[in-house]
Amino acid sequence: MRLFVQIPCLNEEQTLPLVLAGIPREIPGIDEIHVLVIDDGSQDRTIEVARSLGVEHFVFHTRNMGLARSFRDGVDYALQHGADIVVNTDGDNQYPQERIADLVQPIVRAEADIVIGDRQTKTIAHFSPFKKLMQSMGSRVVNFAAGTDLPDAASGFRAYSREALYRLNVVTEFSYCMETIIQAGNKRLRIESLPITTNPKTRESRLFSNIFEHMGRSGQAILRSYIMFKPHALFLSLAALFFVLAAVPFARFLILTLMGEAGQHIQSLIFGTAMLVGSLLSVALLVISDMLRTNRTLLEDTLERLKSVQYAPERTVDPRRPSADDATTHPSMPIAPPAALRDGRPLDGGS
Repeated sequence: MRLFVQIPCLNEEQTLPLVLAGIPREIPGIDEIHVLVIDDGSQDRTIEVARSLGVEHFVFHTRNMGLARSFRDGVDYALQHGADIVVNTDGDNQYPQERIADLVQPIVRAEADIVIGDRQTKTIAHFSPFKKLMQSMGSRVVNFAAGTDLPDAASGFRAYSREALYRLNVVTEFSYCMETIIQAGNKRLRIESLPITTNPKTRESRLFSNIFEHMGRSGQAILRSYIMFKPHALFLSLAALFFVLAAVPFARFLILTLMGEAGQHIQSLIFGTAMLVGSLLSVALLVISDMLRTNRTLLEDTLERLKSVQYAPERTVDPRRPSADDATTHPSMPIAPPAALRDGRPLDGGS
């Protein structure tokens, strides 16, 4: 069984050695362990440090593309090289890398498709009370949307099986964490949680400038994913709400008409009509969303079949036998490592 540990990096030359030093060299049930560094437009010596410490697998972004794109491109590289399990960790050494061995065991034993490290956020010293509260509320919202019961939905310390990665499709540009849980929950993948502790804080987050930006962008990603899988729950609720709001003034206007006083309360009829239009629009959006969901299901089924063909064992690259012919130079970078990718595409221009 082949494991790839992918590390998204943006200027992590100081902390990357700590991350690499903590990654286990042997894990029960795992035959091969490979480390993949995803350089998301770093301007420091991150790549030189990684190479000096023995890293052989890289994905290059010529500019900062974000965590979601880094995750997607890293997964693509790992699957192309025959990964059976992909572990995602961070380059800032937030997570205890030695727990990777425990993180993958449920997948090795075929007991889970995805395993997520529970940081036990209520015990993290550098989290403010407000941030702890928001983390807890965010996890509850994600669990509601996904039908899961995970204590730390925002944790990026995760292990994915090959089959799970075939079924997941990241479309957000911000963070894949929330979206993949909602997808996995609605696709009935088996998700487990592993309690972990975090390492001392090394730097501020680069995903967002403040907690409110994080809340807003995460909320947007959650709502979009929720609508994709459960449009009935949202639009039927809206249709029912608007219908009730329309029925009340209509009933009031009818009663006033019977009493001969309707002429002075025409605003009730106008408000009720507006609410009725809102109800009808919600029903129309429900029909459209349901059609889009059906189309998405068919497309994802096709994508899953294509991935199974694209990443079939006979098509994968042996990560133990890099070819020197694959190296390519770039004006702003050193010689690229074997079989490296830039912006998710092979450096030699292949498809």
